[in-house]
Amino acid sequence: MSRRNLSAEELRHVGGLAAEVRKRLTRLAAGDPRLLFVYCRQLVKQLPSEEMGKTRPVSQVKASKWDQQEGKCARCGRRLSLLKYSKLSKVNDGNGYSVENTELIHNDCLMGK
Repeated sequence: MSRRNLSAEELRHVGGLAAEVRKRLTRLAAGDPRLLFVYCRQLVKQLPSEEMGKTRPVSQVKASKWDQQEGKCARCGRRLSLLKYSKLSKVNDGNGYSVENTELIHNDCLMGK
């Protein structure tokens, strides 16, 4: 499934949201640049983890997919060399990293090579 791209208007909305978030974080930090940095880092860390879901760590999903696919790439069918070098790709970007919504593939297959 191809990834959805944002329209120009949607990009403007996201840009506005980012500016609002930056203003709120700046107010929360009350002039402390180190605190502002930590707030920003925490937000950058928290959003993807919420997207992935907290039901199962990605490493467990990868291991389950390895077993399910018998160590073979879901795209080309060739053997994957090692679990840690395999890529976990979401089938539907809007859903999280679950066994049902992912496939384990070669990096080359991910890049469309």
